[in-house]
Amino acid sequence: MKILLLGKNGQVGWELRRALAPLGEVVALGRDGKGDLVGDLENETGLRATVAAIAPDVIVNAAAYTAVDRAEGEPELAQRINAAAPAALAREVAARGIWLVHYSSDYVFDGDGGRPWREDDPARPLSVYGKSKLAGEEAIRESGCRHLILRTSWVYAARGDNFARNMLRLAAERECLTVVADQVGAPTGADLIADVTAHLVRGVSGEGESAHGGVYHLAAAGETSWYGYARFVIDEARRHGIVLKVREIAPILTSSWPTPAARPLNSRLDTTRLRDTFAINLPDWRFGVGRMLDEIL
Repeated sequence: MKILLLGKNGQVGWELRRALAPLGEVVALGRDGKGDLVGDLENETGLRATVAAIAPDVIVNAAAYTAVDRAEGEPELAQRINAAAPAALAREVAARGIWLVHYSSDYVFDGDGGRPWREDDPARPLSVYGKSKLAGEEAIRESGCRHLILRTSWVYAARGDNFARNMLRLAAERECLTVVADQVGAPTGADLIADVTAHLVRGVSGEGESAHGGVYHLAAAGETSWYGYARFVIDEARRHGIVLKVREIAPILTSSWPTPAARPLNSRLDTTRLRDTFAINLPDWRFGVGRMLDEIL
């Protein structure tokens, strides 16, 4: 199997380079490309030529515009990267009869209610970012290509900046932290996303498995708020013997922490379809965050 991976330097892309390697030859590209090969989602002509040159069996698109707040002032750029580029990839995939794996977000939902979102629930994004991700999904489906769209939430990785590192830094500097407590979801590790992706790619690339394509929700089990997430991180740090200045973590409402882009309050994702279709167990979010903290502390 030959796999074209786009977005190799992102949180998920970095882990995908490891997880996909046992499946076959992986051609991994970042935005700067490699020689004549193009990995920049803004270069549609170059992407088409790259797909033709590599002739992959599967394209895994882990590249995206993810600056949620900045997208409010850059809607055209967000649309080009998150919608127009996946649409172009989907057309190439459809023409070649291969597979496309693409990542989407809980931000396609409006965050209303208290139950986990199912794949067939109406999508009503609140932000420019969410609208661009939904447009990318729709373009892929409309192309008729064989695809897996994996919606995920609250992605983190040990590599690079993340919520846990920010909380630890602030906890070392301040006696009191205020953290949003009315947004609820499941912190989901990039390593988990990559490992599940590899499992799915291996499954759908087998003979007779095309019925398993479509949209799936992929998130760690359980749920928490950003406030609960912060408390877990700081408690774990202290268990590791890390001395922190913070004495109080105060919960606040989203309305007390305004941001340019609206965030969904309910980011719970129902993963039943994914677990049942592919016989996958998704560990509790604490397992992945705890493992990540073991690595960075």
